[in-house]
Amino acid sequence: MDPNLPSRAQVVIVGGGIIGCSTAYHLTRRGWTDVVVLERNTLTSGTTWHAAGLVTQARPTHGTREIVQRSLQTFQSLEADTGLSTGYERTGTLHLATSPDRWEELRRQASVSRSSGIRTQLLGPDATEELFSLLNPDGVVGSLYYPDEGRGNATDTTMSLARGAKKRGARIYEHVKATGVLRQGGRAVGVTTEYGDIEAEYVVNCTGMWGREFGATADVPVPLQALAHYYVVTEEIPGIPHRMPTLKSSDDHSYVKDESGALMVGFFEPGSVPWSPHGIPEDAEFTRIPEDWDHLGPFYEKMIERVPVLADAGIRLCFNGPESFTPDGFYHLGEVPALHNYFLAAGFNSVGFLSGPGAGSVLADWIVDGHSPIDLAETDPRRVQRHETNRRFLEQRVTETLDLAYSIHWPFEQRTSARALRRSPLHHRTENAGAVFGELLGWERANWYAPEGVERAYAYSYGRQNWFEHSAAEHRAVREGVGLFDLSSFGKLLVQGRDAERVLQRICANDIAVEPGRIVYTQWLNEHGGIEADVTVTRLDATRFLVLSGPATVQRDLDWLHKHIGPDDFATVTDITGTLALLSVMGPESRRLLQGLTDADLSDAAFPFGTSMEIDLGLGFVRATRITYVGELGWELLVPADIAVHIYDTITEAGAPAGLRHAGYHALNSLRIEKAYRSWGHDISSGDTPLEAGLGFAVAWDKPGGFIGREALAEQRAAGITRRLVQFALDDPDRFAYHDEPIYRDGELVGRVASAMYGHTLGRCVALGYVDAPSPGTPRSWFESGAYEIEIATERCSARASLRPLYDPKSERPKS
Repeated sequence: MDPNLPSRAQVVIVGGGIIGCSTAYHLTRRGWTDVVVLERNTLTSGTTWHAAGLVTQARPTHGTREIVQRSLQTFQSLEADTGLSTGYERTGTLHLATSPDRWEELRRQASVSRSSGIRTQLLGPDATEELFSLLNPDGVVGSLYYPDEGRGNATDTTMSLARGAKKRGARIYEHVKATGVLRQGGRAVGVTTEYGDIEAEYVVNCTGMWGREFGATADVPVPLQALAHYYVVTEEIPGIPHRMPTLKSSDDHSYVKDESGALMVGFFEPGSVPWSPHGIPEDAEFTRIPEDWDHLGPFYEKMIERVPVLADAGIRLCFNGPESFTPDGFYHLGEVPALHNYFLAAGFNSVGFLSGPGAGSVLADWIVDGHSPIDLAETDPRRVQRHETNRRFLEQRVTETLDLAYSIHWPFEQRTSARALRRSPLHHRTENAGAVFGELLGWERANWYAPEGVERAYAYSYGRQNWFEHSAAEHRAVREGVGLFDLSSFGKLLVQGRDAERVLQRICANDIAVEPGRIVYTQWLNEHGGIEADVTVTRLDATRFLVLSGPATVQRDLDWLHKHIGPDDFATVTDITGTLALLSVMGPESRRLLQGLTDADLSDAAFPFGTSMEIDLGLGFVRATRITYVGELGWELLVPADIAVHIYDTITEAGAPAGLRHAGYHALNSLRIEKAYRSWGHDISSGDTPLEAGLGFAVAWDKPGGFIGREALAEQRAAGITRRLVQFALDDPDRFAYHDEPIYRDGELVGRVASAMYGHTLGRCVALGYVDAPSPGTPRSWFESGAYEIEIATERCSARASLRPLYDPKSERPKS
């Protein structure tokens, strides 16, 4: 039947699950009532209908915790607004620890949660059993209690959101399949359906496990794969308490909650299998996958030991349904690459119910206000790499995502599936030198080097891991002698054309209109002054510039350039990452080593800091740039891939007598954090401005034509900042921070850690974190005064604060 669709709408949302309906609801609450929701079957029929309904705030980042906090606000107010119950009730959640390592993780999780304003309470075995009386406490070390959490009904919540959206003017159409996205001039301008086209200013893809297929209709890469996901519901069990806290026993890969006099037992167990990897069937609706009790039985038996009442309980339902997962475990929320005004919200890794109301709220604010209300670098769809949409890669990697969901999340933990995909031209050379590889976006990267006789493997812990001393030796070699890094995974973008300078001047906050052979450190800002990219720009000649980007950000940086090269700009950008190796030779002995391999004059007078030029080296030529990310004298060498091995061999053979040491990414991180060098996605991102991040020195305020974000930044400069990135050194050399730990000043919570690493030169853990000031224009001295503490695993550790780098504060060493 023809549903009589409108020919246009301000916003078209594709997908009628909880996230699509939440987006419509919150848009209409913001006054945008010309909203259409298209659902190919019936509302909730994809994966929403079988959600277990848990609401838990223990998420891995501050941004994703904020999403759940927004969801909680919606759960608490929705019924009063719409008259339809969500079934939400506050019961609390208990996370069990049955090992010392899990107890350490929960204690750290408690501190991290507090940094986001979330109430938590650590309980012993007796107090845990008192809250969940069905528990067998044998082996329980303790638990972490979240008193403000609960559970609800996913279908009821979605219907309530839909009613709220419709009463404010949104139109919802079921049994209407969207077949594609209309595009014009790099923008999404509507959707196609089986009943005709709908023009729109904004398109939102909330298609759940169909996200990969629907994204492909507009050439948008969405790496999702559905996996089989289980829960069991028992027959009624006489006498069980009502509204007990949800019990999460991660060591058993399971959770338990009471449900209408029965118990539900859900699983995040290893060994799940992909469902329909060749594409989700178009007619899939309220899908159930055949159960596999041989697979599930051993996990259920473990939960019988944990909750003995299950032994005599009959099973009313053994449910197995599909849930979509992503390769890195983070969902996709935000504007997609290559298309303006096309937003994506998909791949929620089985947390769609608890995140959906908040995600819809964020999307609505984003669309209405033109920017995200929450800093969410981790969910950015522009992080996607092409290989991540490969079916075989997805099958392997997302299976591991689910396998590890309830495992201990160790610092520096490495994925093991779908490996050995992207390799530096020097991979085998560094492997022979003892490299222990980690993986980032498919790249195999030397994280540390194992001396002869040392096992090339990680032994994880929250303290000194097995590679600690080996990485420390690499760190010291760079500080005291000379070290060699293979940084070939860093992104390299060639911007060229008649208008290349004009385009980059508009994008860059710093002035890149320099002479050829100079490198400029700069940020790219959004209209609100937030940092969208942190890069270096090397001017090669009058019309060519080379942008060096981080390996994790090259795709979003490439997209930013594409979106800001206008139709009348005579300029192009090309990703040339794979054509060039990048060797970094760093340390006080780097000049002595390299000078013996080239006819070029590497003296400070002839080759000052910030210079980039092509030089001979060995039997070939490389582009040598005097720059540093470690705080020492050194050169980055861009080497054509075909001669990379020769250049590497030339340097290592000459460097052996001088004590040249290979160094990996762990040492790179410890070196850069001692020098307080920022890392995009950790210390800076789109919610932080250069003034807040202490990067005002890289802003060319008065350059001709200005730059994107200048007006907002100037307003902030005039008003004064209210937060500042500060460097900290822990007083206790045996304590380790990693990220998101709370920062206290004179006993008051003032911020959280952005990133941290042990600084081997300073002999203690060093952290960067944002500190909130009491008012705009607070003087610099305030940020460095007062008694600071950083909370680690619920214990507060005193720390020294500094706005200047604690190592080489005058930056004399790189310019020596």
